[in-house]
Amino acid sequence: MLLGLAVGKGSTPVDDWFQELGMRHPDLGRLLVFTDSRVVVAAYVAVVAAALLRRRRRLAAIAAVTPMVAVAAARFGKRAFGRLKDGEVCFPSGHTTVTVVVLAMAVLLVGVAAWAVVGAAVIMALAVVGQAVSYHYFTDAIGALLLGTALVCAAVSAARIDRRQCGCELDHKNR
Repeated sequence: MLLGLAVGKGSTPVDDWFQELGMRHPDLGRLLVFTDSRVVVAAYVAVVAAALLRRRRRLAAIAAVTPMVAVAAARFGKRAFGRLKDGEVCFPSGHTTVTVVVLAMAVLLVGVAAWAVVGAAVIMALAVVGQAVSYHYFTDAIGALLLGTALVCAAVSAARIDRRQCGCELDHKNR
């Protein structure tokens, strides 16, 4: 919310830098693959199906519902802030919000392993660049990261998923 209020209705200098980068290097637009609806929906279906196959019903439930909540929250944010880019409302980026939620659910599915967290972080960094040099301002994507991670935290808390349920058991002897 604070970022949306801070950036206001127009672009910021960092937004302009990313837009210029996109003009100088149009191939960076290929990074949009990470937020492409077909890719994200396929990952969404895979995560929900895998959680169900593993009989992790709570995780399956939040993995199924949270991305839909993310879409609604991003749409609400766009209407609330009214920030425009090329005549379209843009803050926060809906594609980025849903992507971070689906990736977070995948990380929870595999047990919050270091490789999964690093992989998700790299994918999200590339996704943010793809959005920042094309359809959105950089700050739209950052707002989406904040919104998406907040929704994941709320979903995990509401579902009462703990370290044991996400496969993150700690060996208490090695603490």
